[in-house]
Amino acid sequence: MSDELRDVGGLSIGILGGTGDQGKGLAHRFAAAGHQVLIGSRSASRAQEAAASLGEGLPARGDENAAVAAEADVVIVAVPWDGHKALLESLRSELAGKIVVDCVNPLGFDKQGAFALDVEEGSAAQQAAAVLPDSRVVAAFHHVSAVLLLDPEVAEIDLDVLVLGDDREATDTVQALAARIPGVRGIYGGRLRNARQIEAFTANLISINRRYKAHAGIRVTDV
Repeated sequence: MSDELRDVGGLSIGILGGTGDQGKGLAHRFAAAGHQVLIGSRSASRAQEAAASLGEGLPARGDENAAVAAEADVVIVAVPWDGHKALLESLRSELAGKIVVDCVNPLGFDKQGAFALDVEEGSAAQQAAAVLPDSRVVAAFHHVSAVLLLDPEVAEIDLDVLVLGDDREATDTVQALAARIPGVRGIYGGRLRNARQIEAFTANLISINRRYKAHAGIRVTDV
């Protein structure tokens, strides 16, 4: 990949829903890379417990979602789908002008496994963009295994993160942030309108993982 990555080492990263496995896993990797990480939750005490669980010496702390959204340079949305819209609506002013990275996968589960849910706006990322007209919404980090992120024995993660958005500077920044996780590349994956199939593909990955007892990811060839 010939594009030169921008320097994002000094950016602080807020994670809304940082007490869940996905959010906590991303928090762990970014804190280990030297970023100031702010874990957000509805409960400040739960967020503080999650930050402390990442390990001593890592630059991470917890607070309520609104405080994290207001302070962080870049904010990752890793909340459950059923609370996605309401939370972002409540944080519209705090998130104005910021890069907001949505990694939420609208999925349902039944006896046959995982399946993609229909979203009125087209995707979770497009819903975020509709709710946050003054933010720079990017879709990324949908296919990263929380198990691998949280495993201290895993030094590198063999994965490409697909990054989608309509703001080139914002997608470039998120691609560079993805590359801060050892083994990971950030790959531009198209405009935000194409986030639907990226989110939905997570259901396929879950099926792959169940069949092969794996933590599968995606690699893009010839890039």
